[in-house]
Amino acid sequence: MIPATTERVMQHTPTHVNEAITEQMRENVARCGLASPQMLDQRLRELDHEWDVERITATAASVGLLAGMALAAALGTIWLIVPALIALCLLLHAVFGWSPALPVIRQLGYRTTLEIDHERYALKALRGDFQPLAMTTTPQDREAHSRFEDEGGPPLPEPPPDAGDSAIVNEAVQAVQR
Repeated sequence: MIPATTERVMQHTPTHVNEAITEQMRENVARCGLASPQMLDQRLRELDHEWDVERITATAASVGLLAGMALAAALGTIWLIVPALIALCLLLHAVFGWSPALPVIRQLGYRTTLEIDHERYALKALRGDFQPLAMTTTPQDREAHSRFEDEGGPPLPEPPPDAGDSAIVNEAVQAVQR
């Protein structure tokens, strides 16, 4: 059976590597939770530019395909086996989430898009980005809220939780992993 897109790479990664990547994410969130808002924003920008497993795999395959084609052109058609093997590896990765290079890529700490998103949304939760969402959840709440705005505005929001508290960090991490 073909695994779900969001789970296929993690299913083919040893448990200890997945746990190490998750622990590193927790440490990143905890460190940013204790830092200034500017450092939290900087970490979010870094996450926007982080290369995931798919991008690394595509880049490595492209380089290998070009090298194989150059070898075939320079040294003979026997070297076409290199692009053929790389194409097979790409197919395996696309369908099953496994390729011979995957253990190395994961051991180097490259994460899936989902793992990067877990850290991103945990940081956004610590920053308080989702606080206003809890205020109005139903159409009736939104209607009551808009009527209240005409009478002087909504109440002041509660202060965000202390982002340095380890329980808050763990709660944010667990919330985004559900």
